[in-house]
Amino acid sequence: MSSPDSSSRGTGRRSRDPEATRSALIEATVDLILRQGFAATSVGEICKQAGVTKGSFFHHFESKDAIGQAAIEWWGNFGTALYEEAWKDSGRDPLEHIGDLFSIMEGFTLDENRVCTCVVGIMSQETAQSNESLREMAARELERWTENAGRLIAAAKERHCPDADFDPEDVAWHLNSVWQGSMLIGKTIRNPSVIRRNLCMSREWLAGLFPDGVRSLLFSKQTN
Repeated sequence: MSSPDSSSRGTGRRSRDPEATRSALIEATVDLILRQGFAATSVGEICKQAGVTKGSFFHHFESKDAIGQAAIEWWGNFGTALYEEAWKDSGRDPLEHIGDLFSIMEGFTLDENRVCTCVVGIMSQETAQSNESLREMAARELERWTENAGRLIAAAKERHCPDADFDPEDVAWHLNSVWQGSMLIGKTIRNPSVIRRNLCMSREWLAGLFPDGVRSLLFSKQTN
């Protein structure tokens, strides 16, 4: 996943608009986390990219951890808004919604100018064992993704195979693990195609949980 480009935003309005200053600081933090991680990002770098002073930073955030929490929340809202495209039409079959969810994830891997990665995943890897407040924030966003995916899977199960022996929440956590783990591997070996292959296999596996006659609904918008 990638965030909007923060490098082109002007700085003239920020000194007069506290909310614009706060937003610029958060978006600069998000961009730096995606490029180099949270541990390697300093308050000074955040201020430089946002075009504000350290005094402005500490007016809005008491610490680097505080803006780390804000960055996780920002990313969670940003991602959820993008994923909502997968389920906004309530009249469609839930399997089609799940297929759209896969297509959105696959689409994130196609931007050749950005590494497909995730602020929540990065923060989880860097802070889960050392910073409880940041771990809790990251966990909350991972749970939000899983809840949304699980809701779609539960609806598809109820509609097509109510007696099937699988737990939608367990399946959703499996998909979340594949997604996050694949992004980690893809950026490490610098090959986003591995992410798409893993998503393709996961889509095929999920289709196998449903009756033959409806499996094709999961593939109506598959990315090639």
